[in-house]
Amino acid sequence: MTEITQLFQYNTLGALMAGLYEGTMTIGELLKHGDLGIGTLDSVDGELIVLDGKAYQAKGDKTIVELTDDIKVPYAAVVPHQAEVVFKQKFTASDKELEDRIESYFDGQNLFRSIKITGEFPKMHVRMIPRAKSGTRFVEVSQNQPEYTEENVKGTIVGIWTPEMFHGVSVAGYHLHFISEDFTFGGHVLDFIIDNGTVEIGAIDQLNQSFPVQDRKFLFADLDIEALKKDIDVAE
Repeated sequence: MTEITQLFQYNTLGALMAGLYEGTMTIGELLKHGDLGIGTLDSVDGELIVLDGKAYQAKGDKTIVELTDDIKVPYAAVVPHQAEVVFKQKFTASDKELEDRIESYFDGQNLFRSIKITGEFPKMHVRMIPRAKSGTRFVEVSQNQPEYTEENVKGTIVGIWTPEMFHGVSVAGYHLHFISEDFTFGGHVLDFIIDNGTVEIGAIDQLNQSFPVQDRKFLFADLDIEALKKDIDVAE
């Protein structure tokens, strides 16, 4: 029997956009569901990067810390990454050029994919969402997020490609985070140039969508879904 690869997503990006920032799932529980992924931390304090079964936080002050199991997240997506397609990137390419090449390997446009890109990057441009108070719209917080660019850095991009039909549950297209080989630099990927690397594309068969069912703020939040989708387009 073929093994099923399941994407586990805790909460929705739409809820995060609405300002529901309180961490309600621990890193320890999250990592039971996957070894590669992305998300954010309690009070949207930086970017969550899950690589090889370990969780890291890229903070707005340009530091990286490994997270203990008790730290909580309001939103995250992880998967037990299994590469279905692997190819070498042996020439210089922009993020858009590499993404087009990745998508050429897709068998259809309506399935999630896990993405892992390890290589050498002449340019890596990232941002880290700053800590915010619950209730502040994410799109407002994102207008003041610190951005950093590093040159000639080695490291790994991890993330999820989401089909258009799931926009709002997550962000349609690529949601990628980066962490350097020496674990000193990382964040939400804005753009990059790659010189040389290895690209892995993982097939995802199922989506396990979990919700913070004990969080009364989530249960009774009155969400403007169309406005939230527009906020995702601006913020992500």
